[in-house]
Amino acid sequence: MDTILALKALIMGIVEGLTEFLPISSTGHLILAGSLLSFAGPTFPKEKVDVFEIVIQAGAILAVCWEYRARIAAVLAGLFSDRKAQRLVINLIIAFLPAAVLGFLFSKKIKAVLFAPVPVAIAFIVGGLIILWVERHNKDRMSFSYTRIDSVDDMTPLDAFKVGCAQAFALIPGTSRSGATIIGGMMFGLSRKAATEFSFFLAIPTLFAATIYSLYKERALLSAADAPLFTVGTAAAFVSAFLCVRWLLRYISSHDFTVFAWYRILFGLVILGTAYTGVVAWVE
Repeated sequence: MDTILALKALIMGIVEGLTEFLPISSTGHLILAGSLLSFAGPTFPKEKVDVFEIVIQAGAILAVCWEYRARIAAVLAGLFSDRKAQRLVINLIIAFLPAAVLGFLFSKKIKAVLFAPVPVAIAFIVGGLIILWVERHNKDRMSFSYTRIDSVDDMTPLDAFKVGCAQAFALIPGTSRSGATIIGGMMFGLSRKAATEFSFFLAIPTLFAATIYSLYKERALLSAADAPLFTVGTAAAFVSAFLCVRWLLRYISSHDFTVFAWYRILFGLVILGTAYTGVVAWVE
């Protein structure tokens, strides 16, 4: 295994884990990091990089599964007897469907047009402005419905469908799947904690499905020689995501998401500025 390429895979895995569950877009950061690192090359072509970026999400999801292992075990044990467990599973299926259907129909067109640094930067800025708007109006509950849901166990199928529709916007790279589901959930009446936890749970079927589908679809591209790089990236994503999830759960207990909004806006402006001045030769 090429040492430099393995180091790049390690960095990509860390970036994935640190950004997957924050409202700042893991896909956007992976596109930018891959461009800066020149990750794609003769020994690891762009087609394999695209698969790598999806597959290492499994590491981040395994971190969530480990963090919520007791809750997940309880849901599985009560799948045929516990109404709360059944409701959560049904709600996750409902919320999963909008992004799954739209992704299946339009993923090729989205990748062809929007998977590049400048569109990602624009999505960063737009998403940051939306978060600022939501957080500002969230302080005045008359602007949105009052928080009606303090726990994921209290969500209805309609609540789940609304959050699923919000997640579908994350098909646009730079939008952020977690940001769309958390902020969307808050707009639809979920508490910050409930929206964040549902976003975590919803990531499990969404990202595992994306990983399995990508591996199956691109199986002809891959070989046993690619396994070490994928393992490095996935392991790095697991460790960094686990630390990030623990931190985020503590953070939201006393903070809002304004800091992430400003980060998105400033980072997006830096990308646009460096792209148009030629300071950084972003790879399209």
